[in-house]
Amino acid sequence: MDFSLMLTSFAAVFNPFNMLYVLLGAFGGILIGCIPGLTSTMGIALLVPFTYGLDLLPSVGMLLGIFCGAMYGGSISAILIHTPGTPAAAATILDGYPMAKRGEAGRALSVALFASFVGGMIGALCMTFLSPFISKMALKFGPAEFFSLAVFGLSVIVSISGKSLLKGLITALFGLLISTVGMDKTCAYLRFFKMQGLYDGIPFIPALIGLFAISEVLAGIESNLGTQKMETKISGVLPSKADIKAILPTIVKGGFLGSFIGAIPGAGGDIAAFVSYSEAKRSSKHPEKFGTGIPEGIAASESANNGCSGGAMIPMLSLGVPGDSNTAILVGAFIMKGFQPGPMMYVEHLDIVYQVFASLMVANLAFLVVGMCGVRIFSKIISIERKILLPAILVLSLVGSYAINQNMFDVFFAIIMGVIGYLFQKYGFPLSPILLALILGPMSESNMRRFMQIDDGKFYLIFTKPICCLFLLLAVVSMVISVIQQNKINKKLSAEDSAK
Repeated sequence: MDFSLMLTSFAAVFNPFNMLYVLLGAFGGILIGCIPGLTSTMGIALLVPFTYGLDLLPSVGMLLGIFCGAMYGGSISAILIHTPGTPAAAATILDGYPMAKRGEAGRALSVALFASFVGGMIGALCMTFLSPFISKMALKFGPAEFFSLAVFGLSVIVSISGKSLLKGLITALFGLLISTVGMDKTCAYLRFFKMQGLYDGIPFIPALIGLFAISEVLAGIESNLGTQKMETKISGVLPSKADIKAILPTIVKGGFLGSFIGAIPGAGGDIAAFVSYSEAKRSSKHPEKFGTGIPEGIAASESANNGCSGGAMIPMLSLGVPGDSNTAILVGAFIMKGFQPGPMMYVEHLDIVYQVFASLMVANLAFLVVGMCGVRIFSKIISIERKILLPAILVLSLVGSYAINQNMFDVFFAIIMGVIGYLFQKYGFPLSPILLALILGPMSESNMRRFMQIDDGKFYLIFTKPICCLFLLLAVVSMVISVIQQNKINKKLSAEDSAK
């Protein structure tokens, strides 16, 4: 680590001209992230052409600002309107929305902002100091390791199933079943419904919007909330000292988990958020409170998905392999400027590498500043009368569904998934396991198929791979502990109910 070069890079990034572009990127990223259907990938892709006339540093700073800002922005809609603005914010719903319903939307937003910032900075520091080591680890991941990672991710379903493990498994199986719709990724065989809109599988963003946003609108209409509104109090733009003390260990743990998972090409913030949430619940002294609206739940998911921003940059810079869809577009932006990400960047353009390190840290600082300015404004959304808010959410959801592919099929699919989500919620079935299954189902299936083809169908060979054994063991341990923990929680809640 060349600290003099690092200081020079920070000085270059803190140039007022460069800072302006980072702040603009952070503002645009938060705006994009909080609108369901508009992902950070879409925002980066749309703005890459506008950076063509800029130097590398301001253009990369603005794109990283969008990347980091959108990661936090997804939590705003997750907390306020029960709809994750980005897939990575899906786990934030579990505790964020219940806090908002209690009138603590401002507190939830400030916890999400603080956790996002600290998690993002941990990811940036991991990228700065641990890039070579983590890149070597990421290179060891093949189809068998990705399959094992997906199985470990699916074990989290137990932790997010709520009071009834059976209902959680039913919804997870439903998610796994519909994740098989579409063209087989290995042999291009068209399975189940032969509809053009489903050739590439279930449209993920419209499914997410339907399950959480449209179902919430239908539930609101049914419960006659049309003339009601929720109030919220804002005591500060950052969490209180008591909240920081309570959530800081969770944030640190989530930041490192997110950095590691983000560095694995193909894994992303959505997986990291659910894994971090499960781990926070497992290690908590009061696991029964998770899902009822506590700051630790928000902190776990937001620190992990923002930690992924730095983690995903590690294989991109070190190996030239994008860690996720966002960094895939950033690779194109670098090439457009005449730089090829990869091992030679550290030899031929070390100064550029350090400037990227500095830019990511400043991008996290930028969205913290913008977020602090906006917390009070964002929280006012929940005070709007429901008879106005619910139709607005519905329109926004339908527009967001259409915006992905400019396709009316996605709009109709979102409505169908909204009705399904409404019925599941009505009868006490959790929705998060469906979402997790939709994320991990295709990943587990395609990588298992590839592994079986490479090793001539000898599945037992997976147990000869140390990383696979580690993830599969973690999956078993996670499920056993979560089942025992959930049984204890159910017994405790039953005892409390009978005492009343």
